[in-house]
Parts: sequence; structure tokens; C-alpha cells
Amino acid sequence: MWPFPVNCETVTDGGNSDSLEPWKFNVAYDKLIIASGAEASTFGIKGVKEHATFLREVHHAQEIRRRLLLNLMLSDVPGISVEEKSRLLHCVVIGGGPTGVEFSGELSDFIINDVHERYSHVKDHIRVTLIEANEILSSFDVRLRQYATNHLIKSGVRLVHGVVKDVEPHKIVLNDGTEVPYGLLVWSTGVGPSPFIRSLEFPKAPGGRIGVDDWLRVPSVKDVFSIGDCSGYLESTGKPPLPALAQVAERQGKYLAALLNRIGKEGGGYANQAADMKLGEPFVYKHLGSMATVGRYKALVDLRQSKEAKGLSLAGFVSWFIWRSAYLTRVISWRNRFYVAVNWLTTLLFGRDITRI
Repeated sequence: MWPFPVNCETVTDGGNSDSLEPWKFNVAYDKLIIASGAEASTFGIKGVKEHATFLREVHHAQEIRRRLLLNLMLSDVPGISVEEKSRLLHCVVIGGGPTGVEFSGELSDFIINDVHERYSHVKDHIRVTLIEANEILSSFDVRLRQYATNHLIKSGVRLVHGVVKDVEPHKIVLNDGTEVPYGLLVWSTGVGPSPFIRSLEFPKAPGGRIGVDDWLRVPSVKDVFSIGDCSGYLESTGKPPLPALAQVAERQGKYLAALLNRIGKEGGGYANQAADMKLGEPFVYKHLGSMATVGRYKALVDLRQSKEAKGLSLAGFVSWFIWRSAYLTRVISWRNRFYVAVNWLTTLLFGRDITRI
């Protein structure tokens, strides 16, 4: 049975000798929703966590920026060898999904439009390599995948088909023995359950995520629900796995909010009060489509509900405009939307800020 109440602990800066000791406390609940997300999948490959940078959190973006700008300055140190300069300026991206492709395209744009102008000595050395084990953007329409491939190559991104075997401090080793030196290694190969989710003694969905029923409940305990990347349908539901996408979590959140409001109005808001209550219509996920930018004001829009279904698919500037517009609508507040729009405008007019703080 799920322990009652929930045992919690504050998060402190463990690397600081002056940090406070974690404060442990308990939180009682009537209804519990587990939505702790997921972590980047490393597939057990040695050296990934130690040497690669992921694309999950804000601090990951800050670390990528810091590392790239540091390498640009180190490459200009007098007496550095051509080989070391090429290594420092080699940016390697692992994973050809939407996130990896978008990052590769934006990084290539950043190099062409901003880095070349500020650091003229790097033009013959700085480059981006995208490594994917299968096909890039495998969930997209074939025509869109080919468009993305051609555009990335035209933008200077080198595409490599391979599987990473080992990650060392300054190079990665592929399954065929090829060694790829790098100065910046970005890991974007999908997500999997976190250690916290794996430690919970709940029935698990395929892939190790928390198993839920048609109403997003954890069947083995009362009053516990789970949504987002940390959960998935149990095999007994007969439903296909839910993709680890923001649109899934968003609609699950809205569905569960409405469900809990209805339960509360019918007198089941307290603990153990909704066991025999009819919950109504189950959660149904319908895929709205996928979008990805490939840089240089180009993007892909695939509005099919599945790989086998028919539907609208676009590529080019119009798709990029649709992608930007959709992105802006997902920003929570009008204040933040204004900040994002202003940032896009200043970047368009003056370029990106490449000063190192």
C-alpha cells in the first residue's frame, strides 16, 4: 500500500559546504497526483552522464552556452594545435528526434550568423555533427524527413548513421570502432523513468513508467493518479503507449482537473470517498500533430494523427511561421509571451548575444 502521508525532503545545494541540512517533512493528502516527469535515457552507455550535456532543464541550456563560448575562446589561445582547435570546435549532437534536429539547426544558424562574425578564426574548424542510430524524425512523413535531411546538410550539419558505444572525456566511440572527437557533446535520445519512479512499488507500464488505468488512476492504491512522462497505460487496458510529449501531459492535466472537480462536487473529494464512484468518460488521447524547426526560418508541420494516417504536412517558411505561432500560444502568461516575442525581435535585428558572463 502507498504510505500515508507522503514523506518529503527539501532540496538543498549539496555541493556547498555552507548549505543547510535537508528538512524532512510529511504531507497528508486526499488525492495524490504523481507528475514528476522523466529523465534523459542513456541506455546504460558508459560515460554519458559524466561527459554529455542533456536537453531537459534550464541549467542544461546554460551549461551548453557556457561550454560553447568557453571553447570558442580556448580555440584562440596562441600555440594551440590545429587538431585541438578542431576538437574544441566540434559540436556533436546524439539523437535525431525533433529536439536533436531542432537544436542542430539552431546551432548551425548561430554559428553561421553570429559566431563567424565575432570569431573569424573558427570558420574552417567549427562544425556540427548529428548522430542517429536509425532515421532522423522517424515519426514524421517521409517527404518531411527528406526535406529536413537536405536542409540540415545544406546548413552545414554533418549527418552520421551510427550507434554510440562509449563516451570518453574528449571523444565518443561508435559501434563500428569510429572515434569522434568533440568539444561539446549534447545528448538527446529520448526519456525514461527516473530513479524515483523506478523505486515506487507500483505496477509498471511498458518501459518502466507508472501504470495507470483508463482514468489515469494507479489501480493498486486508492486516490492516487499519475500523469505526464512518468506514467503510461497498463498493458491490461489494451491501449497503445502514450508518447512522451508536452501535448499529452497538457491534456491529461486538463482532463484530471475536470475529473477531480466533478468528484469533489459529488462528495468524493476526501480520502477513500470515491472508491465506488462512477468516473464517467475515460481519458482519450488524440494526437494533434508534430512540428519541428530545422533552422533558417524553415520548419516542418505534420498534422497526421499517426504514421499510417493521412493528413496535412507542410515544410518551409509557412511551417516555420505556424511553428512560432503555436509555440507562442503555449506560453502561459501574456507577460511571458511579450518577453518571448521581444527576444525573437531583438535576435532578428541584432543577432544573438555571444558574450560570456
